[in-house]
Amino acid sequence: MKFINKLIRNEDGATAIEYGLIAALIAVAAITAMQSLGGELSNTFSGVDSQLTAANAKAPAV
Repeated sequence: MKFINKLIRNEDGATAIEYGLIAALIAVAAITAMQSLGGELSNTFSGVDSQLTAANAKAPAV
């Protein structure tokens, strides 16, 4: 009986689960933010690439 009461009062497992849930929530938020920024970053690099290609085409040959 003491063992069961000890298990009921033990909050270590609950704390670990809470930390796990917080970590999962942070991971979901980070993934969402990175996906949105990833699209914008891809567009930026594509724009820079096209501008460099155009500038390179206009540059005199060496």
